[in-house]
Amino acid sequence: MRFTIERTSIFKALNHVQSVVERRNTIPILSNVLIQAAEGTISLTATDLDIEVIERVAADVAQGGSTTAPAHTLYDIVRKFPEGSQVEIEQGPDENRLTVRSGRSRFTLQALPPEDFPDLSIGDMTHEFVVAAGVLKQLIEKTRFAISTEETRYYLNGIYLHEVTADGSPMLRAVATDGHRLAQVQVPSPEGAQGMPGVIVPRKTVLELHRLIEDATGDVRTSLSESKIRFRFGDITLTSKLIDGTFPDYERVIPRDNDRVLEVDTKLFAQAVDRVSTVSSDKGRAVKLNIVPDKLTLSVNNPESGSAVEELAASYQSEPLDIGFNARYLLDITAQLESDSACFYLADSGSPTVVRDKDDDTALYVLMPMRV
Repeated sequence: MRFTIERTSIFKALNHVQSVVERRNTIPILSNVLIQAAEGTISLTATDLDIEVIERVAADVAQGGSTTAPAHTLYDIVRKFPEGSQVEIEQGPDENRLTVRSGRSRFTLQALPPEDFPDLSIGDMTHEFVVAAGVLKQLIEKTRFAISTEETRYYLNGIYLHEVTADGSPMLRAVATDGHRLAQVQVPSPEGAQGMPGVIVPRKTVLELHRLIEDATGDVRTSLSESKIRFRFGDITLTSKLIDGTFPDYERVIPRDNDRVLEVDTKLFAQAVDRVSTVSSDKGRAVKLNIVPDKLTLSVNNPESGSAVEELAASYQSEPLDIGFNARYLLDITAQLESDSACFYLADSGSPTVVRDKDDDTALYVLMPMRV
């Protein structure tokens, strides 16, 4: 196998695929990237047995073939080559060695047999649909902050993607929750998604996908079954196993009758929460909201470091209410709101609160209160 490729092209592709490779591996082949060269194209594949990323790049292929090389080492070598340089990669008669050249630099790396490299892409997908990259980014960005990191509740360690009927229209909905807060976002269901199984996309897959589509502008072809999901866009294919578990009946925890409505300026509210939480304890991070008609007072009282109080103008016409929330959770939710006004739908100091963007009815957030 021998090919020559422009440094920027292979660096970008290696940057995309090598991030799924774990730094510490008990299985040596999983530390490697699979390199396949044929007819003017090379294909780079990396996997951790749960996620597989493949990227195809144009190259000047003198001799086709396949091999594997240490992913992080190859990435670091290419990263340090001068921008605009040509990189030549060759495997000669010794199949255990791979040579990487650029200019006057020459590296020899250990290679492992390509036959040992696992294939994650086997299996039929039952449903396929096309969704714009921007829409997929929206579903991820507005829900990923609420994904649980508690490994014992593994079924919450991802985004629940499923189809629902809302107001008579089919919608594709993404939901994430960690038990303290819940994020729900929905978009019109794309053609082909009808009847799809509800699937839980793992946190690592969500983060990798978001990183890969960061600059994407076209469509993402999404294929899925009950055990796997695949995203294809441009020259990149990401395949992932799904979380084998049952997502809880989240609709039961979304209040429907919260009739006390607090409306505040989103930006001013977030800034005030950020300021008063400066003196909150790292463990609790509780902020108390004292809500009376047309006024909101935020306060933090920490016996160890002091106290803070800030007042804000607000629209509120119900009975006075004191309620506490985790400051970090409040900031995470307000960061998702795009309009000037945030609406809090409250019941009492011990019940979940619904937060919505005043000008966006596609997303809602639920926040559990804290004792303050």
